[in-house]
Amino acid sequence: MTVFDLPAVRALVDAALAEDIARGDLTTQLTVPPDLRATAAIVAKQEGVLAGAPLVERVFAALGAHDVHIAHPVEDGATFTVGTVLVSLDGRASDLLTGERTVLNFLQQLSGVATLTRRFVDAVRGTKARVIDTRKTTPGLRALEKYAVRMGGGHNHRFGLDDGILIKDNHITAAGGVAAAVGAARRGAPHTARIEVECATLEQIDEALSAGADALLLDNMAVGQIAAAVQRIAGRAVVEASGGVSLATVWAIAETGVDLISVGALTHSAPAIDLSMRIGA
Repeated sequence: MTVFDLPAVRALVDAALAEDIARGDLTTQLTVPPDLRATAAIVAKQEGVLAGAPLVERVFAALGAHDVHIAHPVEDGATFTVGTVLVSLDGRASDLLTGERTVLNFLQQLSGVATLTRRFVDAVRGTKARVIDTRKTTPGLRALEKYAVRMGGGHNHRFGLDDGILIKDNHITAAGGVAAAVGAARRGAPHTARIEVECATLEQIDEALSAGADALLLDNMAVGQIAAAVQRIAGRAVVEASGGVSLATVWAIAETGVDLISVGALTHSAPAIDLSMRIGA
């Protein structure tokens, strides 16, 4: 099963169509002969990395347009330039027009995530650091946006709160300290689960290591602090840097020797890629 076959994604496609169509496509119904067939192409108006192409089939299937023929000259994860035909379609003109906006909305959003991710991945190339995402995703789109991160060459952090143990500052406060939080997590966690602790100071790093943390998230540290922390940890735990990472700073952070760099912007601030569908193309 792919991400596109998940029940949540199928429901999302249905909801997106219902949002756009409601009681019907009034303009198309009044202006386009119902049996008119047409070809169309989804064309890039700027360069980027494609993600979400299989959703084209899902959208038209959910629309009931089963005789739309779709070709994919560009695969997910591939780069494209201005003017590239990303998807070719052939079917009833009314179906193509009714599904147009929903298809473009998905492709523009997901390709935007993949494109921004690729820029971060390229920016740290040559270091050992992996670029990873966060849970700062668009509600309902997490599975798809995290898929888009992978298409951009990035890696995924947790998919949800049930997907890993990450003890953050509020957990530490509520539990009564780093050692108490790690100890409680260790006693209740499955033996296969790693425990990661968010650290804002070198003292918290020492506490987390002494308590047996498997990974440390260095939160909003300056590059010099990150470098000192990496030296202090000395390979005793996986090291993740997080907080305010940008394309201007990510290389310097990667050079400190961290294993992971989490970037919330991959999903919460990626600009959509401009695409259009042209009938008769």
